[in-house]
Amino acid sequence: MPLAYKEGFRAKPNRKTIKKHIQMINTKLLKPQSIVIVGGSDDVQKPGGKVLKNLIDGNFKGNLYVSNPKVDEVQGLKSYRNIAELPQTDLAILAIPAKFCVDTVKLLVDEKSTRAFIILSAGFSEENEEGAEIEAKIVEKINSVEGSLIGPNCVGVLNENYNGIFTTPIPRLDPQGVDFISGSGATAVFIMESGVPKGLSFSSVWSVGNSAQIGVEAVLKHLDETYEPGVSSPVKLLYIENIDQPEMLLKHASSLIRKGCKIAAIKSGGSEAGSRAASSHTGALASSDVAVDALFRKSGIVRCNGREELASVASIFMHPELKGKNIAIITHAGGPAVMLTDSLSNGGLEIPHLDGPKVDALLEKLFPGSAVGNPIDFLATGTAEQLGHIIDACENDFDEIDGMAVIFGSPGLFPVFDVYDLLNEKMKSCKKPIYPILPSVVNVKDEIAEFVAKGRINFPDEVIFGDALCKVFHTSEPQPESIDMPKMDTAGIRKVIDNADSGYISPDEITELLDAAGISHSNDRVVNTEEDAIKFCTEFGYPVVMKVVGPVHKSDVGGVVLNVKDETTVRKEFKRLMQIKDTYAVQMFEMYFGQEIFIGSKREDKFGHMVLCGLGGIFIEVLKDVQSSLAPISKEEAHGMIQRLRSYGIIKGVRGQEGVNEDILAEQIVRVAALVKTAPEIFEMDLNPLLGNSKEVVAVDARIRIEKD
Repeated sequence: MPLAYKEGFRAKPNRKTIKKHIQMINTKLLKPQSIVIVGGSDDVQKPGGKVLKNLIDGNFKGNLYVSNPKVDEVQGLKSYRNIAELPQTDLAILAIPAKFCVDTVKLLVDEKSTRAFIILSAGFSEENEEGAEIEAKIVEKINSVEGSLIGPNCVGVLNENYNGIFTTPIPRLDPQGVDFISGSGATAVFIMESGVPKGLSFSSVWSVGNSAQIGVEAVLKHLDETYEPGVSSPVKLLYIENIDQPEMLLKHASSLIRKGCKIAAIKSGGSEAGSRAASSHTGALASSDVAVDALFRKSGIVRCNGREELASVASIFMHPELKGKNIAIITHAGGPAVMLTDSLSNGGLEIPHLDGPKVDALLEKLFPGSAVGNPIDFLATGTAEQLGHIIDACENDFDEIDGMAVIFGSPGLFPVFDVYDLLNEKMKSCKKPIYPILPSVVNVKDEIAEFVAKGRINFPDEVIFGDALCKVFHTSEPQPESIDMPKMDTAGIRKVIDNADSGYISPDEITELLDAAGISHSNDRVVNTEEDAIKFCTEFGYPVVMKVVGPVHKSDVGGVVLNVKDETTVRKEFKRLMQIKDTYAVQMFEMYFGQEIFIGSKREDKFGHMVLCGLGGIFIEVLKDVQSSLAPISKEEAHGMIQRLRSYGIIKGVRGQEGVNEDILAEQIVRVAALVKTAPEIFEMDLNPLLGNSKEVVAVDARIRIEKD
């Protein structure tokens, strides 16, 4: 059995039997004065040998001990054959088979006052139920003394105090580098391997493995609570496989970003094998991955889809913030400039055309054949001096430019040290961000290495850079920590919910809920006879809408009749509707006119309630153009949801068609979010459709499902 990061099966009992109520990151873990490697070895191709070598090479300043029952010396250090003979030790790093870990932890806790543990070994909850039980016993023991545990099944912890990992590379450590937290040891290595060649430095690396006690969320919480502006790392990167505590993640990610941090994350495992059976439109559209998107958007986290994108986003974070969307592309090669132009333009940034006397003056300083309209192409023969003129013009003369992307490689004909030296100096003096795209990773690898050694970061690929820059630019700020919910009849809402059974509630109960929440809806009535249907029409007038009560998808069974204008048609349609399978009544509505809109909500395990909006009616199934957020929702956030819809132009009104009142629609979204916070028993809720015009947005059909377990 391998000793570390075996990723795969995770026994379900682990999540229930292990209590993560401590989640304490103590000073013994952060700044140990003594470390013991249990299972230390001379073989540096094994975790116990490699972590010891990394600690020695990193010049750990405290006392370093080794325990190995087979030898007296390991890598020049005394080896304690019997753990009981060890001195008192702050931190233990275990690289021994899982079955020996429980007794080892107990001895170290009870006899050696050890209060911090990093367990590299595999064979725990990721392996089987037996491993999960072993893991639970370890956590229980460490929790009993308020100790800290990283792992098991991890590659370790790396910070300025010690190199407690068994892998390479060991990146350049800098207090202003990246704090990186990963749920996967192997992926942590690969992401570092992606970032290090670009010049990305790290402040700390946390591989939490199985997160038996301390997970990604708890580390982020610690980084938030200990954050010091100007001192702590300004960038956090996350690789997450399971979000166990979304509220903690939201709270502390938002807090860090409000303090000036930037956060990017990969959340893997978002796809679903096959479609999930759902009884509502919301249930079909609101997956756990949609909840992750909503969580990240609400907290201000930039969501990335892969290692290269994550490293590129982190590299962008390390540059001055882009204040506007206008980019100058400065290049000596046409192809990369075209591809970057496409990437930025498709991502919503602008490459503004440049002209005028100052442009003409710049052109005179370049070789004949150069182009300065943007992209600014100063040819393959362009010099460092010419690049300096271009950057100065973009910085001082072209007010419309907000940032510069400089593409400069080499066909291998001559060195380009002078170009990269100038680029480095201009990056020091310019206020506008300059993004160096250096694609010649072979021909000028020495020049790039020197550039990186000066503390600079480069982007090898223009398209990955362009896509990442667009994603960073369009990521919203965190939503307010405290959201004021609209006034509602809370007592009325609770009365309906408390008296209802699990399952879909009746139309009358839905009406009571919507009224109590202040959500506009059409006048409607459930009728069981033709005469009651005619009575409704007499009371509210024609035209009316008639819908079956019983079938889930009314339109699919021919159970919806619109624009009924007379008594004869009411009687005829009533008879027909009542003959449809599963129908037990007919619901009568006033006829409203407007654009069909959808608002729905779904309770997602651990995340709370998602609220979704988009075009309604059949469009929701065809277009699947929806936006989501997590309740509660501010009015500003609701407007953002509406404006991010691809169909936003339809909502605004196109080609003379009346649009939808966006303020009223946003208010309805806010009220749905407030309703599900007041009544968390609501499992699924569909308002589909609402009919919206310039004066009102009215729900004309609704389904609400209650789950009380």
